[in-house]
Amino acid sequence: MPLSVYRKKRDFKATREPRGKSRRSRPENSENQFVVQKHDARRLHYDLRLEMDGVLKSWAVTRGPSLVPGEKRLAVAVEDHPLDYGGFEGTIPKGEYGGGTVIVWDRGSWRPLHDLKKSLAKGHLDFELDGEKLRGRWHLVRMAQKPKEKHENWLLIKGDDEAARAPDEADILEEAPESAKTGRTLDEVAGKGVAPSHIKGAKKSSMPRFIEPALASLSLKPPGGERWLHEIKFDGYRLQARIEAGKTILLTRSGLDWTRKFGAPLRTALSRLPVDTAILDGELVVESNSGASDFSALQADLSDGRDDRFRLYLFDALYLDGYDLREAPLVARKRLLESLLADQKGPLRYSQHFEEDGEKVLGHVCAMSLEGIVSKRADSPYRSGRGKSWIKSKCTARQEFVIGGYVPSTTSRQAVGSLALGVHEGGGLTYVGRVGAGFSAAMAAELMKRLEPLRVAKSPFAQKLGTDEARNMRPVRPDLVAEVEFRAWTADDHLRHASFRGLREDRPAKEIVREMTSPEQHSPERSRTIKLTHADRLYWPDVGVTKEGLADYYAEIWPYAAPFITDRPLALLRCPEGFEGEQFFQKHIWKGAGSALVELHDPEDPGQALIGVHDVDGLLTLAQGGALEIHPWGSTAADIERPDILIMDLDPGDGVSWPRLIDAAQEVRERLKEAGLVAFVKTSGGKGLHVAAPLKPRADWEEVKVFTRALAEAMAKDSPKSYVSTIAKKARDGKIFVDYLRNQRGATAVAPYSPRARPGAPVSMPLEWGELSPAIGPTHFTIANAATRLGALKSIPWTDFRNAAAPLRRAKRR
Repeated sequence: MPLSVYRKKRDFKATREPRGKSRRSRPENSENQFVVQKHDARRLHYDLRLEMDGVLKSWAVTRGPSLVPGEKRLAVAVEDHPLDYGGFEGTIPKGEYGGGTVIVWDRGSWRPLHDLKKSLAKGHLDFELDGEKLRGRWHLVRMAQKPKEKHENWLLIKGDDEAARAPDEADILEEAPESAKTGRTLDEVAGKGVAPSHIKGAKKSSMPRFIEPALASLSLKPPGGERWLHEIKFDGYRLQARIEAGKTILLTRSGLDWTRKFGAPLRTALSRLPVDTAILDGELVVESNSGASDFSALQADLSDGRDDRFRLYLFDALYLDGYDLREAPLVARKRLLESLLADQKGPLRYSQHFEEDGEKVLGHVCAMSLEGIVSKRADSPYRSGRGKSWIKSKCTARQEFVIGGYVPSTTSRQAVGSLALGVHEGGGLTYVGRVGAGFSAAMAAELMKRLEPLRVAKSPFAQKLGTDEARNMRPVRPDLVAEVEFRAWTADDHLRHASFRGLREDRPAKEIVREMTSPEQHSPERSRTIKLTHADRLYWPDVGVTKEGLADYYAEIWPYAAPFITDRPLALLRCPEGFEGEQFFQKHIWKGAGSALVELHDPEDPGQALIGVHDVDGLLTLAQGGALEIHPWGSTAADIERPDILIMDLDPGDGVSWPRLIDAAQEVRERLKEAGLVAFVKTSGGKGLHVAAPLKPRADWEEVKVFTRALAEAMAKDSPKSYVSTIAKKARDGKIFVDYLRNQRGATAVAPYSPRARPGAPVSMPLEWGELSPAIGPTHFTIANAATRLGALKSIPWTDFRNAAAPLRRAKRR
């Protein structure tokens, strides 16, 4: 029976059931899945589904399966279902085909005991189940079809084996009524198991028009103890969803109606929740490719009128179906909310929480370069305003500031180059410095349009600005609020390494004050000896990384990157006008490069000096020269003919998933271990992974190339469907190119911590092997978040890289 029958019966705009992909076959000898779904429709029944020929063959077992041998249960054949239906759990709306609640009651694998096609044609299928509840031998026997019967009727019968039960033993349907997938009952999935009237503290009440949101107090460290639970801090807009009579209104934290800002899909998803009335608290975000919320991307989507990437993470239920829940404990409110959002596949998400130690959770979140966490008292009621039952702990210094002026860009007449910022304190607006990074090209132009009409003759700041601070600044009426991330406060309370994240139109400027700081958050401003020209030139226009932003990044990562780039010949990818402009590789020192670069010499090319750096000034010189990528040799200038590092570059072809790439890296690691070498891993900042091993510089280039080539060819030979060792791109589709060509004289690989001249300003980030997971994708780390990660780590990956060096075992030359 084709899937067209299944699809014809359903309106996928109304139901969350999967539409299903076309039939597909499984690899030979792989196990077929089975599932039994408990379905509370007009009548409670159990749907047995067996995977066959790319679909789920399905029977509705009216009274459910019995473990008593010989006991017959009617099983009515129904339409084939798609394979992904096997994971469906949720509520089908009333009025739709099969309306009611569904749970995955059992699941596992199955196999026929005889020829499948002959058994189905004969009408007698013997098979074995290996599930969580149903096991052993079973029979499906087709009954003779009576006149006017629309469906084939079969009988489901348990075979007599060790998994069978006697008639006087417990009924498996009563013994284990819950879902094998989530452990929930039908009522809990339907939302009935946690009705608001059953929650302690819930009060019958009329529905408020708006509830002032609870706000978290800032703390330098998260609270500890079992009374607290911890949620990821999202980087978006705080919204209150008000649902009534199928209509949804979205309100900001100050009560502004922003319903139409966020498009129809979000409103539709909220309106379809199984509630009559509700007030839900959450945060609207847009997620980057790595899964982290990105406020700049959210603003860009709003500006472009795009609504397909919005996600609303809901973390509290304040009112539901006639009951005010604010006096109920947080854990009870969250349990109700989780049930309400079960199996949502659209823009709605439930905000999960963690019950581990707060500092441990924060450390993990910061290592992932996220914004921080919000810790909440598990037993606390919902209290509007800022209180102590919600505590926020941040990975980086970040807050809102009032815009008091701007400086035009030095490279564009229609864009801002930097913003002058302030906070309200002591009855006036105190100047705290400028932000000149973080605006995309489009945002820099948009800010010019927004600020130009606000220009005033007199500076809005309470104090007189210094000469440098006032130079080229155009004062504006202090109405707009910017969210800014920065590394620290300087000793004179100015921002250091600030980066613009977006306008906060949901925050009144008069409310903006300086957030709490600690002595650790203050640091002296370090003066640069390398002067930057056109510091506001956009090197990455899509994410607003300027020349100054790159210089700041290079200064911050210098202590970590230095061991991998100092006193080595470097190849640079230079992009003087930014990564979208002209790009060229530079291997030799250029005229006017500056004295901070070191001249290194190649015996095979004595006429031209290679590029080297010896200190942070050399690295900053590279920023001034538009060097967006740094590619060192695998040997030092002092021993140029004998490499001290080998690198295997795993380059995925089209159709290769990230988990497959992780498996490949682990395989390279094991093969290097067998050769007596210690492997380290990093993201490439592109699509792939680099696995590196430190060497004692004894073997020459040819020997290292012979070894790495043999390793790549062995992987390709052992798993020809997974790997190739040839550079031909046509051979790479669906496979991973194990690139050994980085290991030859004059070849280079991108350095640890080096940026890449690609959208988003990704960087090549060293990882611990335990960090390598689907949660960290190839471009997860960027110039914007790398420093956050490094500041949060207790031990830096690759710190012991050189100490792990081992000699390469002698290999035969080819």
